[in-house]
Order: sequence, then structure tokens, then C-alpha cells
Amino acid sequence: MALADLIAQNSVLPALKANSKKQLLQELASKASEVTGLPEREIFDVILQRERLGSTGVGNGIAIPHGKLPTLERIVGIFARLDHPVNFEALDDQPVDLVFLLLAPEGAGADHLKALSRIARVLRDSDMVAKLRATDDAASLYAFFSQAQSNAA
Repeated sequence: MALADLIAQNSVLPALKANSKKQLLQELASKASEVTGLPEREIFDVILQRERLGSTGVGNGIAIPHGKLPTLERIVGIFARLDHPVNFEALDDQPVDLVFLLLAPEGAGADHLKALSRIARVLRDSDMVAKLRATDDAASLYAFFSQAQSNAA
């Protein structure tokens, strides 16, 4: 599963401003609504419901919130680099500054898990994470994700 298949250049937020986890999720839901055409509230409710099961803050300043939507037609990703880290109740208690929102159709099954795994693998790469943190240009951030997919192919 290639990251370039999950994320479009207009789905990259290079300097998102958020003061809290809730505000961050609202901003991501807003962008996801813009990209998918689905109601922002529906997206927000799905990702908030998933967060209530346990934080998707995976550690090292990274979060991968995700959820399934019955009316979504394809898997969609939104990447945000935060202006300032926010408390995300992450596994390591570190604030989060890199977030990859993944939304999948209700019936995506294994594809949803493959996409989550791919994102997690890329965001575990310390060189990649350093590049993402050092860049505040959407086109460059998008290029890193495209390269990550071709390097692993």
C-alpha cells in the first residue's frame, strides 16, 4: 500500500495551529470534510469515538487518529505538522506535533489495517520524522510521503 495512494497534496497541512487534542481533531475533521465532501461533524464524531477507546498517540510526538465511515468511498489520509505540539494523551506522555489522520470506508477491512501499518512504518523511520519536522512547506512534505513509498517498493 503506497502512501501516495492515501494522501493528496491538498491533504497536507504544513503548520496547523491547535491548542488542544479536541481542537486538533476538529481541524483535521474540517480538512477531511473538505477533501471527502462528507459532513465535518460525522468525521469528528467517528475519530473522537475512536480516541475514547484509547489514544492514537503512538509516541515520539506522533499520532495516527483513524476511523471508518459508512459513506466514504475510498481510504483517505490527511497529514498535519503542528505549529506547536499539543497534549494528545500519547502512550509515552509526549506532546504530539505530527499527525496522520486515516479514514476508511466501513467495509475496508484488511485495506484499512494495511494502510495503518504502512503509515506507522513510515512514521517510525527517524530520518523521515526529522525531515517532516524540519519542513513547513506542503509540497515538500507531500514529496517526502511519495518518496517513502517508492523507497520501500
